[in-house]
Amino acid sequence: MSDIADRSLAYEGVKRIEWADRSMPVLRQIRERFAAERPLDGLKVAACMHVTTETAGLIRTLHAGGAEVALAASNPLSTQDDTAAALVEEYGAQVFARAGTDREGYYAHIHQALESGPDLVLDDGCDLVNTLHIDRTDLLGTVKAGCEQTTTGVIRLHQMAREGALKFPMVAVNDTDTKHMFDNRYGTGQSTLDGIIRATNTLLAGKTVVIAGFGYCGRGLAERARGLGARVVVTEIDPVKALDAALQGFAVQPMADAAAEGDVFITVTGNRDVVNGDHLASMKDGAILANSGHFDVEIDVRALSEMAVEVHRGIRPQTDEYVLADGRRLVLLAEGRLVNLAAAEGHPAAVMDMSFADQALTCAWLAQSHANLSPAVHEVPKEIDTEVARLKLASMAVSIDLLTPDQEDYLHSWRIGS
Repeated sequence: MSDIADRSLAYEGVKRIEWADRSMPVLRQIRERFAAERPLDGLKVAACMHVTTETAGLIRTLHAGGAEVALAASNPLSTQDDTAAALVEEYGAQVFARAGTDREGYYAHIHQALESGPDLVLDDGCDLVNTLHIDRTDLLGTVKAGCEQTTTGVIRLHQMAREGALKFPMVAVNDTDTKHMFDNRYGTGQSTLDGIIRATNTLLAGKTVVIAGFGYCGRGLAERARGLGARVVVTEIDPVKALDAALQGFAVQPMADAAAEGDVFITVTGNRDVVNGDHLASMKDGAILANSGHFDVEIDVRALSEMAVEVHRGIRPQTDEYVLADGRRLVLLAEGRLVNLAAAEGHPAAVMDMSFADQALTCAWLAQSHANLSPAVHEVPKEIDTEVARLKLASMAVSIDLLTPDQEDYLHSWRIGS
């Protein structure tokens, strides 16, 4: 039995899901293929993901392939109640998600999704896999394999594998080029700024935007913030990434120095306390704090709360103002959670088309190949990544060159010299 807010919202959810589907041609093609081939027949899938219109496209595709799907929300602030209702009422999924539920409700929903006794698991941040290994060890024997689609989750899985704690194979879907590069760079880059602008109506032109982290997410953010006229400062711990940022013309500073200069701060590192109490103490009046890393630990919200003498909740949607003892005001967006999903609609559907195509094809591959995989973190087969890119290019009416037989021979022979 699903646990959703309002089943009567299903009609609105269907309309929005169908709108997103227009921009997801790759996933539509895979759904048609799955409906004919049924690669997931008889399998149960438990997923912990953002309950959005784009995710609905993936759930529908898995269902078309024969899977029985139970979905829990990976972030209560991103849950779209109308999407949840449509998935239950129109598309045959079990859904355990309510917008704005508390931490207790969040984990209760994960447990409810796991009650299905899944063969495959799909995770977004590793909380479902973590719950399996800590609280639901009785189900570990039935899980054949799974997928993880976030950088944060992949980091946690590698830690589990190093410690010998991971009990079944997990595939790092996050690390495919068609997910990691395009989803993170183009999706996060656009949607994060969208969330900040919706929440604050601020003009980025002329502002100093401090971006913590210069992975694919940080690069996308830096490029788009610069395109909107902002001065961009990057903070990093990795010398290679810092050098990359500097050679692209971005200022690179420690956060301790950047804290006093920034007008807008965006964290995308996957680590905790990237903006800490010392940094908060030196920020300008009116500085905006936003996080686009998966968990709400990158900005030290507890330190901010302890420093504040007043907190004005909801001065705008997903916008809280913290007043410090000296009168300075710091503005926190989305409670320090994912600002692009809490204050906006997440990545554009055209980007998620590739990410969820990777997920769907990897699930089909795992259904056939899981017995040959060890309990470790595995890469997505290269041919899946290539197929998704090929389908996406075709949907965009973009053609590319093909190697001639002579070129193939040249690339595969060590005997042919200059």
